[in-house]
Amino acid sequence: MSDRWTEPNGDIWVFGYGSLIWRPGFDFILRRQALIHGYHRSFCIFSHYHRGTPEKPGLVLGLDRGGSCRGVVYRVAAQNVSDVIDYLDARERVTDVYHQAWVTAKTDQGAVRALTYVPRFRTHPQYAGKLEPARAARLIAHGVGNSGPGWEYLEHTVSHLNDLGIRDRGLDDLHQRVRSIRSRKRR
Repeated sequence: MSDRWTEPNGDIWVFGYGSLIWRPGFDFILRRQALIHGYHRSFCIFSHYHRGTPEKPGLVLGLDRGGSCRGVVYRVAAQNVSDVIDYLDARERVTDVYHQAWVTAKTDQGAVRALTYVPRFRTHPQYAGKLEPARAARLIAHGVGNSGPGWEYLEHTVSHLNDLGIRDRGLDDLHQRVRSIRSRKRR
């Protein structure tokens, strides 16, 4: 890793916008809310592992191009950087749909450079792009993978964003659509 991305003491920052907000899975020193520009949170990835299968894909979040995204940054101690990156690569790159990217994340205490994972736009078959909301809701409601059902992933993400005071109207709409599908399914 290039030294230009690390803090002077070797620490790094990691930006989370979805499940990393509510289940980071690694040790960190600090956590702060942050805003990045140039990407927005979107259900733009067909999930073949975590929330679906190749035969019955689910849908998961990615950072799609354009706009901005509120999330969190985690400061990782220098001695843990290698282990955390290995963990994140194994978690986020299981089907290689994401790649590492460095973004500027603005926090209430200044800007930091942070590692995050973005889709391989238009070059990976799991990149879904912008789907019609009804189709996205169906994929989320019915997708189940190694990490559980897609609706649960959406529920946790919306709940934890709300806890942070972060409103995402697109996710709120999908959340309502998925709840409607699931309530019809239980009848």
